[in-house]
Amino acid sequence: MKRVILSFALLYSVFSHSQLFVSTNSYMYVGNQYVFVKQNVQLETDAKIVLRREGQFLQGTTGTSTNLGLGKLSVFQEGSVNNFAYNYWCSPVGSPSSLAKNENFGITMLEQPTSVLNGTSASMLSMTATNGISNPLQIAPRWIHRFLSGAGYSNWIQSGSNTDIEPGQGFTMKGTGGVLDGYTPAGEASPNNPGSAQRYDFRGKPNDGDITITVADGMFTLTGNPYPSAMDLSAFLTDAINTTGVAYFWEQDKTVNSHLILAYRGGYGTYSPVSRGGTGVYVPAVFNSFDISGVVIPFTNTSPNNSYARYFSPIGQGFMVKGNASGTTAILKNSYRVFQKEDPTLSVFERNTSNQTATSDFLPYIPSVSGFDYTSVSSLPVPQIRINALLNNQAIKQFVIAFDNEATDGMDHAKDAENPNTISNDINFLIENKDCILSVIQFDENKRLPLTIKSGGNVSFKLKVIDVINFNPSQKIYLYDAETNLYHDIKDDEYEFVLPQGTYDNRFEVTFKTDALSNHEVVKNNVIIYQNNSQETLFVSNPNNLDVRTIILYDINGKRITCQEKLATKIEYSLSTSGLADAAYIVEIITKENLKLSQKIIISQGK
Repeated sequence: MKRVILSFALLYSVFSHSQLFVSTNSYMYVGNQYVFVKQNVQLETDAKIVLRREGQFLQGTTGTSTNLGLGKLSVFQEGSVNNFAYNYWCSPVGSPSSLAKNENFGITMLEQPTSVLNGTSASMLSMTATNGISNPLQIAPRWIHRFLSGAGYSNWIQSGSNTDIEPGQGFTMKGTGGVLDGYTPAGEASPNNPGSAQRYDFRGKPNDGDITITVADGMFTLTGNPYPSAMDLSAFLTDAINTTGVAYFWEQDKTVNSHLILAYRGGYGTYSPVSRGGTGVYVPAVFNSFDISGVVIPFTNTSPNNSYARYFSPIGQGFMVKGNASGTTAILKNSYRVFQKEDPTLSVFERNTSNQTATSDFLPYIPSVSGFDYTSVSSLPVPQIRINALLNNQAIKQFVIAFDNEATDGMDHAKDAENPNTISNDINFLIENKDCILSVIQFDENKRLPLTIKSGGNVSFKLKVIDVINFNPSQKIYLYDAETNLYHDIKDDEYEFVLPQGTYDNRFEVTFKTDALSNHEVVKNNVIIYQNNSQETLFVSNPNNLDVRTIILYDINGKRITCQEKLATKIEYSLSTSGLADAAYIVEIITKENLKLSQKIIISQGK
């Protein structure tokens, strides 16, 4: 390969060379394809690399970036919020400079597209202004914040309009509102700001090479995809051994048109890669409400149950990672970069998959650079069982069992996922004393998955398996209650129970089969039914105080003879059989949990 010098306008589809030099007042247009440069890029004054129609720019540098120049790369990305809600971002560019390195970013570098090649710099409102405006593009800098590890979960660092967002650091930005400008860049499907999906033009020196982010044990860090191409999020997470290997994505209720924190409803969705060769698992967020200090308000949860494809992170996507005790840094690399358009099955910025149509096929990256053969990636979803829990008839909490041949029963990096949302009434898997929203195991029908359930006081929980994906559809799934020693089928039926205030760490388990005793046998082993003909009385002995609620006597043809209902728990029940004809009869016992036992008796009067 060789160094390529561009001194005039060129249109490229797929382009690969060792180095790239774009001279003053020249530009390179990349539409619907990618450019790959093995080494560095030099952009002279007023030189441009213009990425349009999901065109992307990839580099193969190993080590730190040596990109330089006062020219700019331009790439579009659309937010998906109004001016009351946040997106999490990570810039693909930094300030132009003559130094051979990546540079900081600031929102003053954003532009509003005005033609295929040109844009107008966004205006900055005052720090007291709250509502961004789409046309002309005006951004409210008061909402621009970073979140660095060690800052404390509720402490955000305000960047405002400063150029202090380092490469690889994520930032928050609220959207815009107002009238469309009506301009649709060539090849784009919609005009700027359709439905509050404001189109931003990121312009600056393209980020490249190894980008180090700081993490801390048990702390979150806001980062994201820092490159002007898609990024294999699964590859980054599985390599990032100083993190838990899981990414968390902010979701917010966009119907709340208020800047007051008291009105916010939001939470974090969870993405785990599970394995390097699959599409991963995304678990939807449960939305919290907050008080004036940003503290979660108990008993006010909601749930949108959004579902997003996260295998590849689009340009500009921000997300949280959580550090562990292994070390203090994680590194983003060029080897994670791929050419992948946004697609409902693999890569979305923040749009629900149920509302999208596929726009592109999976295109493999250059294996000689990435070191990974993408043709080996399975497009099938990870085998999984999704369980919904309706919490106090208020919000639906989803938690997931996934299956992988390399998983253990303990906490596995880039597989099991801790619960990111603190809520008053909650249910999670308990793995190594951690509350987990996702448990990844090797399947064995004898395994029992402990749950931890938190009740704010007399709370109703309703559990039901809502989806079995790429897994045996006939597999039974039960909720086992150690207090009652009963199994409840949650695959074919919904099971509801009420818990007093407290945390229950050793009572409930998810199982794939019942133990040696069936529910029928559980009742049979706890009650004794016998007919005393000399006393003309049916007796039901209940020495273990099983919660018996109904006793029914039928004749042999199934006709109901007598019934006792709404019974209190007692050691023994009796039912008169005086006056009944000599014959065989059926006694049926029904418990509070609707478990039943039927037994035949013989009535012979006077004997």
